Amino acid sequence: MKWTDSVAPLRETNFRWFFASRFVNMFGGVMANIALAFAVLEISDSPAALGQVLAAHTIPVVIFLLGGGVIADRFPRTAVLQISNVVSGSLQAVIALLVITRAAEIWVLIVLTAFQGVASAVSFPAMASIFPQLVPREQLQQANALNSLLRGSLNVLGPSIGALLVVTVGAGWALMADALTWFVAALLLLPVRIPPRPPRTEDSPSAIAELREGWGYFWQTTWLWVVVVAFCFLNAIHSGAIFILGPTIALDTFGEQGWGLVLSAESAGLIAMTIVMLRVPLQRPLLLGMLGIATLGLPILMLGVRPELVLMIIAMFVAGAGTEVFSIGWNLAMQENIDEQMLSRAYSYDALGSFVAIPVGQLAFGPLASAFGHRDVLVSSGIAYFAICLLTLSSRSVRNLPRRDAPAQSSTSR
Repeated sequence: MKWTDSVAPLRETNFRWFFASRFVNMFGGVMANIALAFAVLEISDSPAALGQVLAAHTIPVVIFLLGGGVIADRFPRTAVLQISNVVSGSLQAVIALLVITRAAEIWVLIVLTAFQGVASAVSFPAMASIFPQLVPREQLQQANALNSLLRGSLNVLGPSIGALLVVTVGAGWALMADALTWFVAALLLLPVRIPPRPPRTEDSPSAIAELREGWGYFWQTTWLWVVVVAFCFLNAIHSGAIFILGPTIALDTFGEQGWGLVLSAESAGLIAMTIVMLRVPLQRPLLLGMLGIATLGLPILMLGVRPELVLMIIAMFVAGAGTEVFSIGWNLAMQENIDEQMLSRAYSYDALGSFVAIPVGQLAFGPLASAFGHRDVLVSSGIAYFAICLLTLSSRSVRNLPRRDAPAQSSTSR
């Protein structure tokens, strides 16, 4: 494959504007993630409090994801994304003002991030399923890779910039910058034009009927539900070990700036692998994807065994590369094997199953570390992460799923 073919999606007008919107949105988001973590730790020096705030965002996402899938399959996905961006930006601006003025309290942040979670639940299925409407089918791998390259590139700089803002002007200003990016991202979606949905009639199925149809497809598609069940556990471990215990250990060892470098290293690994994926076809997307995602167990183990800056940077670089293999493989499996009319609902069931246990990890890892010690919890979690990934590959439908050259025709079992 030539390099000109690798960037072919950027010649599509719709994709260019979508790409610009994602650039602005991601730039603010990668700064906001680290800023919010340290803003919470400034208010309450407790991993449990940080877990509560993060869980407050995740729980509404889980609750409302299925509704978001139905909305994205019924209404124009660009409009769904624009409205969600405006709502999220408004809420983030309020959070930023409260942090800047030192009026923020944990319970207020919990309430506001919960409303942000509702907006995210509506936007996630639309975001994940819009790619087949933006580029030709043969450009899907390149389009997903370019999106990942953008995310990874910004994640290299974003955490470090966010950490720098935290230690200079404060976490509130990083959050305010993120609020502004939500609004700009909504404006950049205005030129995107995708085919309108067929008009609904009296014979059109109800939302409940569409949810049942989506569930039937999900349950009949073995590779889909097997991977989703695995990620129910994997995401719980990852969210608790990396995002709850990670910043806590960083504060006691290599500091906020060091943690920013660790997160940036993960993104550097993602970028390196994305460049490879722009040119190398991924023929067994889930086999290679599950082997790739298993590398996330490495930094979890390192946090427990030897939380040293250089070793953590190396481990996160490898994990970032492996995560990118899974990310592209999973999106290709979904976008090539599932009919476009079902795709948002399939992504919503995927996200529901994958995200449902994240609040458990966010809420449980702080108390578990207090009860059993950081080292034992992290070492056990790293071993469990590797084991779950390998167990998932015992499913033949997962390890043998090939690329699909022909368009998916209907919602039938794979």
